Amino acid sequence: MSKAAFIQPDPQSWIAKFRFSTSIRVRYCETDMLGHVNNVSYFMYFEQGRIEYFENLHLTEELFSDKKVSVVANLECQYLAQIYLRDPMRLHVRVARMGRSSLDIEYALAVRDELKAAGRGTIVLIDTATGKSTPIPDNAREMIATYEGNALAE
Repeated sequence: MSKAAFIQPDPQSWIAKFRFSTSIRVRYCETDMLGHVNNVSYFMYFEQGRIEYFENLHLTEELFSDKKVSVVANLECQYLAQIYLRDPMRLHVRVARMGRSSLDIEYALAVRDELKAAGRGTIVLIDTATGKSTPIPDNAREMIATYEGNALAE
């Protein structure tokens, strides 16, 4: 399978940009009849990793509350190699770019340090009262920028 264009300059260098990772255990119900992880399961892993990333930075209240909620604006996955039921997966998550009210997030799913899938997507912070986008709070911006450091694109 071909490499996604955003995996630059190579998979190992790209994964090295990620500071946060979490282990993922494949459940039987996430596989298909051939024993592969089903294609829709990758998106559940991305969501799990994204929430754990924000929990790690103590930003869940800033980005998910009664007044504000982060919604997925787009999400894609590049399937690079098959993953099976007992494969020890590690999901790497990072904020690659911050906009006024949006965050571009990248995902690297690896098994034994081999990149098996790569994803990226955008989440947008929405004001629940108006249903419109709202700026990312300065505190959240600072925490993400500090955590991501030089790997964060402008």
